[in-house]
Amino acid sequence: MSSLTLLILQVGFLLLMWLFVFAVVFALRSDVFGVRVRRMPDAASGRAPAKSAPAKPAAAPRPAPAPSAAPAGPATTATASRIVITSGPKAGLELPLGTDPLTIGRSSEAGLVIRDDYTSSQHARLVLWGEQWMLQDLESTNGTFHGGERVSPNSPVPVQTSTPIKVGATTFELRK
Repeated sequence: MSSLTLLILQVGFLLLMWLFVFAVVFALRSDVFGVRVRRMPDAASGRAPAKSAPAKPAAAPRPAPAPSAAPAGPATTATASRIVITSGPKAGLELPLGTDPLTIGRSSEAGLVIRDDYTSSQHARLVLWGEQWMLQDLESTNGTFHGGERVSPNSPVPVQTSTPIKVGATTFELRK
């Protein structure tokens, strides 16, 4: 084997080792700092994500009976004023819901911290979108479930009160 071939093999092996080191560092960085989070559009802008457009017509029939009872329309914003953990390590805990988005995850920066092995650092988010609470999975490893159905990371789903939401080993509900 010529010395040039040997030199090329050594440099190639060295490059391959550096690629491996960068891959490990990137994996550790994404695990420690989490994945970039997609933002939901503002209710004020009126723009909806393309995938959630079918969910919006489903919500339209609910307000249709409400015009006869005008006070019932504004009460829908107050239907979910708290989050109650029904099972898991923090069972029985109640938190008030404001109008700000609530991030759920294992990270200490999350609004609702759930410490278990099945929860991602930034697992899911609850957002008040107009008059409806929306649940968005933040590309978690084990998924987010609403009423037994898995929530897609690309399309937020409307949350009904008293319907179980499962994040990791914890189940919670939005209540009045």
